[in-house]
Amino acid sequence: MSSFNGKCHCGNTEWTAELNQEEQGHILCHCDTCKLLSGSPYTLNQIIPQTALKITKGRDLGKYTYKGDSGNGVHCYYCKTCTTHVYHKQDVMPDNIVLRTILLHDGGLGAGLKPAAEIYGKARLGWEKEVAQTFETTPPS
Repeated sequence: MSSFNGKCHCGNTEWTAELNQEEQGHILCHCDTCKLLSGSPYTLNQIIPQTALKITKGRDLGKYTYKGDSGNGVHCYYCKTCTTHVYHKQDVMPDNIVLRTILLHDGGLGAGLKPAAEIYGKARLGWEKEVAQTFETTPPS
């Protein structure tokens, strides 16, 4: 297990995340919601246990909730000053969170992690190249 540090754009929110070896890679999400929330063609994430994230500065995060594909809530937690999304909590995964791994900054933005998988490949923009194993929606359970 390794410890990674992250921070938002303005620096008002900081955190530490403990990632097991198999969690030390970006999962690229091409879903339309990620595109709308981030303003980019995909987001870089990793699913980790909620207990593996420790907010060390700026604990008063904002919260935005929407309905995911399952019809259940997805709760987005973000810095109230710069609106950087730190993590998402999905009701369908009560013990886990979706951490925005691009915000880990050890050794540079994204902490030098490599792509591990791509999800929602069905929504990938036509000009994007595949960089990791891709799933049409999410990996099978």
